[in-house]
Amino acid sequence: MIKPVKFLILRFSSIGDIVLTTPVLRCLKEQYPHAEVHYFTKSKFGFILKDNPFVDKLWLLDKSESDVLKLLKKENFDFIIDLHNNLRTAKIKFSLGKPSFSFDKLNVQKFLLTNFKINRLPDVHIVDRYLDTLKTFDIKNDLKGLDYFVPEKDQIEIGKLPVSHQTGFIAYAIGGQHFTKKLPVTRMIELCTKINQPLVLLGGKEDFNNGEEVKNALPEIAIYNACGAYNFNQSASVIEKAKVVFSHDTGLMHVASAFHKKVYSIWGNTVPEFGMYPYQTSFEILENKELNCRPCSKIGHKQCPKKHFKCMNELPFSFEVDQLLQ
Repeated sequence: MIKPVKFLILRFSSIGDIVLTTPVLRCLKEQYPHAEVHYFTKSKFGFILKDNPFVDKLWLLDKSESDVLKLLKKENFDFIIDLHNNLRTAKIKFSLGKPSFSFDKLNVQKFLLTNFKINRLPDVHIVDRYLDTLKTFDIKNDLKGLDYFVPEKDQIEIGKLPVSHQTGFIAYAIGGQHFTKKLPVTRMIELCTKINQPLVLLGGKEDFNNGEEVKNALPEIAIYNACGAYNFNQSASVIEKAKVVFSHDTGLMHVASAFHKKVYSIWGNTVPEFGMYPYQTSFEILENKELNCRPCSKIGHKQCPKKHFKCMNELPFSFEVDQLLQ
């Protein structure tokens, strides 16, 4: 019996970042003989990988990291692939004492861009930088893009959507982890007015009121406010059935990429140059490139540091409506 080669993948957050690691899992599992792939992440993100066929075992961090480390040591991994590269993963790598390969976060280059607007970032998508951690093993990018696997229990049947949407709709993921990564509601209304097609608004419970405001402002457009109605997997199922997806720089944007949807990607204080734009799918970037204050953060803010929020308030909706459903 051939002994498997055991890999431990480390990535603890967040939803979009974890989805962006999925090509690493697939390529490693399919290209490296006898690879056994384990993945260690936070318990609240376990649902993203629970049904991924390229993960042999999922390890979840809840409260006691030391307890999990004891179990991980018993696995006797051959290699650790660190796709997070922070103090926590440094501790884990030291504790396990196995050969490791770590993702370069390019923090210095990001600091130069956000603070001095000096761009020294490589023109390389973060997925390809994740895959660089496997070059020792001669793993190649298979160019199949991202993966997302929705379990059967979370599939949303098209017949369960409003009748107005059952022959086709556009999905708009209106949420975002940070205020400065989301359009203000008035601009959401403006965007939906221009789209003027049956729309499903997706987001968490915290986005419901914004969705209602958009819906009530546009009674002539068939808008289904699904914010808070679905869990993330169910929202992903809706994305899979959409004809086109509009999204802020957030996790559902990467889910749309996994399903090879045409994505209209909306950017505020962050920029595509960070390397996290839609991957291996057709997409258009919507951003305000006439500002010298972008990017003001590599993640986001609770409010615009300049108080004007021009990155979103003056963002041009530069797409042709007649091309949306082609």
